[in-house]
Amino acid sequence: MSSFDPTSIWALGAAALIGYLLGSIPFGLVLTKAAGLGDIRSIGSGNIGATNVLRTGNKGLALATLLLDGGKGAAAVLIAGIFDPTLAVLAGGGAMLGHIFPVWLGFKGGKGVATALGTLLAVMWPVGVLCCLIWLGMALLFRMSSLASLTSIAAAPVLGWALSTVPVFGMVRTDLLRAALALFIAVLVFIRHDGNIRRLLRGEEPKIGQKKPAQG
Repeated sequence: MSSFDPTSIWALGAAALIGYLLGSIPFGLVLTKAAGLGDIRSIGSGNIGATNVLRTGNKGLALATLLLDGGKGAAAVLIAGIFDPTLAVLAGGGAMLGHIFPVWLGFKGGKGVATALGTLLAVMWPVGVLCCLIWLGMALLFRMSSLASLTSIAAAPVLGWALSTVPVFGMVRTDLLRAALALFIAVLVFIRHDGNIRRLLRGEEPKIGQKKPAQG
């Protein structure tokens, strides 16, 4: 009986697929429907993430969505990481793709911020913690979820690269593959926030808790 080879095409493909399937679970949609609030895609931005769930007025559901969306990214990384660090990175990337492009919802999913932070916390915790702190600081300062999200996620590849060359916090330094994952995550998140970026530039982006402006 041959031993398990984490570098085989089957192992790599399985890690990405498992990550994708975990990431594609639309917790925001499931929770709001279960709570009798209807289809979250029919209100606000139409997004299935925690920010749009908050627009229902149910803070508990929004928090649950945030934690579960982050948790599925972390779970994908941790499960695959049992076998090999490279598989953990692939699973994290798969989870991001699953959340943003879920097959169950016609490949129209969320914007990936909570899943990104959960993935980063699991794959390289110093970067994940710093990104969460940046998000919190920006959210408290400007009261705009999208601005906080874009700023924190933009910092991830920079921090990932820095930690791949300079050990900090007494941790084993992160490798460039994990930094590449952070860059991949940042690209996906920025692509999904194209509308938010345009509204930010026009000064029209709603603040946390406010309804999204009606489309012209």
